[in-house]
Amino acid sequence: MDQYSLNPNARDLEEEFFAKENRRLLERLREKREREARREALREVMPKADDAFIDHMLELGIGPETALAVVLLPLAMVAWADGNVAEQEREAILRAAEERGVSPGTPAGKVLESWLVHKPGPGLVDAWKRYVASIRSDLSEEERGQVHNRMFELAREVAEAAGGFLGLTSRISAAEQTVLDEIEKAFK
Repeated sequence: MDQYSLNPNARDLEEEFFAKENRRLLERLREKREREARREALREVMPKADDAFIDHMLELGIGPETALAVVLLPLAMVAWADGNVAEQEREAILRAAEERGVSPGTPAGKVLESWLVHKPGPGLVDAWKRYVASIRSDLSEEERGQVHNRMFELAREVAEAAGGFLGLTSRISAAEQTVLDEIEKAFK
């Protein structure tokens, strides 16, 4: 006599229970796999960040796309400071983007290309400033320093890319310095 002969509905109940449990476990596995994929993508964008920082960024809802915008928009802002994007600035920005996994033709690459052809509008710049202000308080001092230092270093490289005259003048124009100061202020 098997265990279900007295109550055949018990088998249906068990099967339904395990089916629900299996669906729940599968969903958790999918979520974990998606989180790991986002973690790896964010790691490609922020290669020098440690695991704790990457995890904190993900907890704050900052994914690879958002991190790229935080880092790359200031580069475009600096490039446009003098009214146009010099070829050397363009190359510096594309090189920085490529080092972070933003290749031409990818969605992020297309957005960046559009910023190099059409100056990002004041609404986008204001949104960037508001975003930086909103995440600034959620980051530790060390994390703020990591984001700020890397992004500011890249922005300075762009500013220096096309500047100067035969090495006799500053490589950073007054307009570019104003934008660099604006970027610096956003992180304080």
